[in-house]
Amino acid sequence: MPKEPSFPSLQMFGVKTPLIKPGDNIAEIIIDSLENQGLNFQDNDILIIAESPLATAEGRLVSLDEVTPGEKAKELAEKYQIDVREMELIIRECDEIFGGVPGAALTITRGTLAPNAGIDSSNAPEGYVVLLPENSQESAGRIRKDINGRCKCNIGVIVGDSRTQPLRLGCVGIALGTSGMIPVEDARGSCDLFGKEMTITRKAVADNLVSAAQLLMGEAGESVPAVLVRGSPAQVVNDDIEMPLFSSDECMYYSNIRKT
Repeated sequence: MPKEPSFPSLQMFGVKTPLIKPGDNIAEIIIDSLENQGLNFQDNDILIIAESPLATAEGRLVSLDEVTPGEKAKELAEKYQIDVREMELIIRECDEIFGGVPGAALTITRGTLAPNAGIDSSNAPEGYVVLLPENSQESAGRIRKDINGRCKCNIGVIVGDSRTQPLRLGCVGIALGTSGMIPVEDARGSCDLFGKEMTITRKAVADNLVSAAQLLMGEAGESVPAVLVRGSPAQVVNDDIEMPLFSSDECMYYSNIRKT
């Protein structure tokens, strides 16, 4: 009898933690929380961390009462129906604002499309907002080093966020920073089922893992700021590999939007 083909078994575990506060060591909290759930890190695991609790731990929580808006913020706040103080923060954080709808200004922030420059008022105390981590790539590297050192294993780390997609309802996940894993795999040169060579396809491994993790993290009060991924086909490496990004001219969506 022919042998049944074997397929990798993907497992994902939500990491429930106490409320993350400014100054917390998020790596230690995640390790301790996992142990309380009867789990430990293993070689080739991937840890996905939501950007908002990470940014909170890094002191990126801002009181809106301490923000003084300028004239540009007042003008754009009225146009996009956004709190004028938050609009001031959006201007400071983003690279470019090029449109929007009521309640959201569409920006390029750190090389990606981000409504309101990724600034989040959910899961923040009343009157506060959370900015994106200052440098998600460096944060991922630091956390990976901390966990590898304490747990004596080699893992990958992804800092993830949720974003809407053009003409799609609902949020999916994207990776803001990665460490210890290959975030995008190049499928060019491989062949499809009919032998045709792939010429442009790349697999968004990190983004896809974040999207799957969003199902466990949720978007509200779940207190699951991280997800442990085990058995994924992602390649774990002992290196910091940055998320590759298109330039604005190369991006099919952005380049055509800017032409209108």
